Order: sequence, then structure tokens, then C-alpha cells
Amino acid sequence: MRASDATPRLETDLASRIRTGDRIAEEELVSRFNRGVTLLLRRSAGDPSLVEDLAQETFRIALEKIRRGDLREPGKVAGFLCSLARNLAIEHFRRASSRRIPDPPPEDSLSGEGPDPLELLLREEQARIVREILAELPTDRDRQILLRFYLAEEDKAAICRDLGLSSLHFNRVLFRARERYRELFQERTKRTPEETR
Repeated sequence: MRASDATPRLETDLASRIRTGDRIAEEELVSRFNRGVTLLLRRSAGDPSLVEDLAQETFRIALEKIRRGDLREPGKVAGFLCSLARNLAIEHFRRASSRRIPDPPPEDSLSGEGPDPLELLLREEQARIVREILAELPTDRDRQILLRFYLAEEDKAAICRDLGLSSLHFNRVLFRARERYRELFQERTKRTPEETR
């Protein structure tokens, strides 16, 4: 059997064993693919604790889906995990960029219910980074389209009308603006702490 044939069969076997409740197969899935998922997540998330959280969430969701039989192509477990990890990272940054800086909580709410002070601080830090990166974008149109479409969640038609864009042109401008944002974000996350001071 060629190596190219062996991988899908091994992955199909692994998925099948997980579906039957084999805990060893679940551990095998994590140990076999953890390094690849972690490397993939490091490309978009520089923070090691965030990478670890997203990796754990990737495997949690993957195991649930495999156990339920929701994996459409059992021979492509690696591709499924990569896609899932990418989607979780995108969703994390989409949520982070859409969060407003919360008002300080009332003093009586610090008793244990709701987000703790560390979580609020992390949210504020993420919002600050998003604002700074948006301010670094080279054109006002890029800033406007990202702010209005993702943060303010304005209607695409209204943005097109205000900026004089067709629907197709809007898609191209939005894509380029996202790419510029991503590049600036990646540059920022690669900087050392000394460089950001």
C-alpha cells in the first residue's frame, strides 16, 4: 500500500474508533494532530495562551462532531481539523474586533458574577489593538469599510451607496482592506514587547 493511500485509511480508522467511544483513539487524535493545529493557529494568533485555548476548542468540537458522525469525509481528518481551527481563529478575532470597550462594572457586581477584572482588562487591550491597527490602515476608505461593515454592522447596500461602490467593487475593496488589516495585525503580533514600547 502506498503512503498516499495509507493516510486516508488511517484517518478513517481513527474516526471510526472515536465514533465507537474508543478513548485511546481520542487521545491518539490529539497527540497526532496537536502540533499541526498549534502551528496553524500560531500564524494568526501570536499569543501562546490564545493559541492553546483555540487548539483545545478545536479538538473539543472535532471530537464531538466525530462522535456524532458529523464528519462527512472520515478519510480527511487532518483537513477537517485545519478548517475547524482556522474558522475558530477567524471567529475569535471577529468577535474581538466587534466588542466595544465595556463600561466599568458597578462595584457590587464584582462579587463573582459576570466577567472578572482580568477578562475586562483583556477585552480592553484587544479593543485598543484593533483601533490602533485600523488607524494604521493607509486609506480612509479601508478604515471606513471595515469599521462600518464589521464593527457597526451596517448594511452593505448603505455602505456601497455612501462610498459610491457597486456590489462587486465593494467585495474587492473589502477583501483588500481585510488583507491589509491582516498584514498589519501579523506584523504587530510578531513584534517583541520591547519594540511595542
